[in-house]
Amino acid sequence: MNLCDKPGLTPVNEAIEYLLSQVTPVTEGELCPLEHACGRVLAEDVISPVNVPPADNSAMDGYAVNPGKLESGRTPIGLFRQRGIVLAGEVFEGVLSAGECVRIMTGAVVPDGAKLVVMQENTEVVDAGVRVDNPESFRHGDNIRRAGEDIRHGDVVLKAGRRLTPADCGLLASIGIADASVVRPLRVSLLTTGDELIAPGNNLPAGKIYESNSFVLRPVLNRLGAEVSLVTAVSDTLEAIQEALETAAADADIIITSGGVSVGEADFTRTAVEALGQLDLWKLAMKPGKPLAFGRIGKTLFLGLPGNPVSALVTLHQVGLPVLRSLAGEIVRPPIRIPAIASERLKKRPGRADYQRGVAELHDAGQWQVRSTGQQGSGILSSVSKANCFIVLEQERGHVEPGETVMVEMFDQWLS
Repeated sequence: MNLCDKPGLTPVNEAIEYLLSQVTPVTEGELCPLEHACGRVLAEDVISPVNVPPADNSAMDGYAVNPGKLESGRTPIGLFRQRGIVLAGEVFEGVLSAGECVRIMTGAVVPDGAKLVVMQENTEVVDAGVRVDNPESFRHGDNIRRAGEDIRHGDVVLKAGRRLTPADCGLLASIGIADASVVRPLRVSLLTTGDELIAPGNNLPAGKIYESNSFVLRPVLNRLGAEVSLVTAVSDTLEAIQEALETAAADADIIITSGGVSVGEADFTRTAVEALGQLDLWKLAMKPGKPLAFGRIGKTLFLGLPGNPVSALVTLHQVGLPVLRSLAGEIVRPPIRIPAIASERLKKRPGRADYQRGVAELHDAGQWQVRSTGQQGSGILSSVSKANCFIVLEQERGHVEPGETVMVEMFDQWLS
């Protein structure tokens, strides 16, 4: 059964599952210089062409020694003849025999014949050579980082579909990768409509409001790495909106709108999309944000968000982002939520999952506590601006009393 055919409200998880099933990820790839690759999605698995480390090397400053055979009941050598020094980036020519050592620095290649490295603090330079403390405690391989200990030649280092982090970029650099094969950026058309909207910076006539939704949604899309084009309908008429949608669909992977898909007499976006393609419309069991539209215009996906700015942002974050990330080729995982103690009463009626905006703090006892940012209306953007998390209240839950446990979803890289 299509979600639109189901009676009542659609749970958020069901909506996300359905939407993801309708997405065919972008597959076109491109090479991206590693210094610009953070945040991009890998188009293919990365196979290591080298070992990391490439050779056995010292984990600290000290002495690489050959104490002879390390056998139970045998007293190892405690005084060594120094044959030289090896710095990071250098290679010692020769082989250490039993009773010999070299001064070695962190990261330097361990000479042939050396069986362990003794840290500098446990040694003393004397006339006869280098004396080490407690030679009976020697163990083969002490303080040596083995070749391939981190990564072996031929290992799959990172899998396709991973959004690269700073650590990932360092990992790629460590195996000599200068250019990463990544999925091309998503092309997103953000459509704004409404005769009542005025761009910020202009005088505000009576009956008008400043357009803020694009300023709420576009930064999230920018952080996603999408190429965002803003398309504005000339007027709030069916013909103008249909023309704007045709323009938006010409070169976009997905069109995103906010408002205009409900049953109001002036809500023309829904009619325009249905005239050009196909549209599913249903009511989500979430607050803020209940109406959601999803469909296609040709090969271009369409996502219609609620019109109020908080509803648009919450719906984009909770429902739209999994769609966009999947479309970009990313492997999407559920958000991380942690338990916290409510420090005040939270009003809630059963029937919809509620994403209240809150401030979570870790208290001395190691327990997270959370409070509301105040009024939670779908048009009150300050409720998000003051917050660092969502207080996620289950669909059938009612009011929350102080001291009760709630689940908290900290703002991630898309919102913070």
